[in-house]
Amino acid sequence: MKNDSHLPNGDFLRIQPKIRNPRIWIAIAVSAIFSLCVTFCAAAQDETQQEETQQQSPAAVVPRMEADPTAGMLDTGFRHLYELDFAAARAEFVKYQKLRPDDPFGKAAEAASYLFEQFNQKGVLTSDFFCNDSKFLNGIDGNPADNHNPAFLDANRNAREMAKKLVAENPKNPHALLVLTMTDGMEADYDTLIEKKQLAGLSMVRQAEAQANVVLGLDPTAGDANVALGAGNYIIGSLPGFKRALVWFGGIHGDKQRGMDQMQKAIANGHYFRPFAKILLALAYERERQPDRARILLSELAVEFPTNPIFAHELSLLDQRHTCGKH
Repeated sequence: MKNDSHLPNGDFLRIQPKIRNPRIWIAIAVSAIFSLCVTFCAAAQDETQQEETQQQSPAAVVPRMEADPTAGMLDTGFRHLYELDFAAARAEFVKYQKLRPDDPFGKAAEAASYLFEQFNQKGVLTSDFFCNDSKFLNGIDGNPADNHNPAFLDANRNAREMAKKLVAENPKNPHALLVLTMTDGMEADYDTLIEKKQLAGLSMVRQAEAQANVVLGLDPTAGDANVALGAGNYIIGSLPGFKRALVWFGGIHGDKQRGMDQMQKAIANGHYFRPFAKILLALAYERERQPDRARILLSELAVEFPTNPIFAHELSLLDQRHTCGKH
């Protein structure tokens, strides 16, 4: 076959098809223009669809769910408290109060930080205190005026007032009733151990027990309420016989074993006060000469809060003496 590119210009022209009808040329031109338009429009439509797809991506269409900024604040605060970093604990509790000003739990947690700090300063949550009947049953050393803790009392009073308002609106509000149980229980500890007002403290114990029973009736899983019940029953049950008889006539009863069982329930179902229940029960086991049970709880606390030196120290003391020599 000959290569047409080598043909003279005239010969090349002679082999082209001869289309003499102008209508055919017009039809060809229109068809070509139509094809170009279809191609262009299809490309433009594809580009528009891509832009719309990008604009309607899930990130743009689906609303973003913002996390609750208060979530974890109380947990973090209580962890600092059990690590004996009371300033850091209070900082978390104050932040929580600013974000949740209507929740009395934040103020109750702040009150707990002041009371726990004083307990730490006075060595209340140690075997030296629990194993010494003169301290355990009569309170810390020093006079009440020197041991006065206005920061605790103010925060505790504010928490109680806030909770009472919520209970007035809804008498079956378990959250508000739990706060009342906390505030009454902490004030009972303060009156008995710090200011040595035993009758006032025992009266608060009875009040805290009443609140705790209501809370547990509404919500059996509210294990933190068992701390107040357990501590109250154990302390009253540990009183000498004549004192127990006096308070019994005042309608205040106590049972050591029942108190220890209630603290065990707080450990099983509690949340914020679960470590506190472990501390109390471990020290109660030491008083009752059950060192093996005390060792288990103290070991768990030492692992959970390694920066708190008290738990490791109590373990070493337990290994040395094997039992609590009450005196």
